[in-house]
Amino acid sequence: MSGHSKWATTKHRKAAQDAKRSALFSKLARNITVAAKEGGDPNPDNNASLAAAVEKAKGYSMPKDKIKTAIDKAFGSGKDAANYETVVYEGYGPCGVAVYCEALTDNRNRTAADVRAAFNHHGGNLGTSGSVAFQFERKGQILVAKEIETGDKKNPIGPNGAAADEEEFMLAVAEAGGDDYEDADEEWIVYTAPTELMGVVKAIEAQGIQVKGAELIMIPTTPTEVSVSDAKKVMRLVDKLEELEDLQNVYHTMDMTDEIAEALDE
Repeated sequence: MSGHSKWATTKHRKAAQDAKRSALFSKLARNITVAAKEGGDPNPDNNASLAAAVEKAKGYSMPKDKIKTAIDKAFGSGKDAANYETVVYEGYGPCGVAVYCEALTDNRNRTAADVRAAFNHHGGNLGTSGSVAFQFERKGQILVAKEIETGDKKNPIGPNGAAADEEEFMLAVAEAGGDDYEDADEEWIVYTAPTELMGVVKAIEAQGIQVKGAELIMIPTTPTEVSVSDAKKVMRLVDKLEELEDLQNVYHTMDMTDEIAEALDE
């Protein structure tokens, strides 16, 4: 792959979310609960949306008991009932960078006010529905570690099947029906059509390769070039939005060059 690195954006978003682990688990749990409820089945094998939500949670090392509790909540009653709805917010941040936010909320007015305040206070403008969505493409994303724990005391870390070798992994991805893949240091990122995500996950696993996590994401189709100083302004808005409890995912079109990624990691 060449040009814009989707991995740089994923890496920074994942690092920011991992730093807020307790809040992240709350968001992942909400995502699982809604997927279970909307799919009407607590079994991921019979509920594709729930399967994807669980795979995403696994990618962030969410404990199994928390995943089970989130699924159970979908079928609770009274005060334990889950009444969330999906809402999308779109707008522009500093330097014309498009920002796309996915929320799960039980109070639209509260969430809209919080999102609008974040945009206004960080040099952005909240737009109307559809104002920036056309600048993104929905994709499936699968994380595959190159090495895994073996359970062997002498050799605790070993190759994750074909994932240890790029040529073999490339063939495995093609065999599984993946669209593309990217080298992400200690792991691979596989991209798929959104409707093919769980099918590709199962096909990769069927070849003896462990999958670390999977989720549906939005990828910018035309990245916006900005300076390092402007990138920091954009990320202040993105970080603020990601802090909001109701927001599940925040995507942007800023071109995450190596220079910008390194500057933001400092």
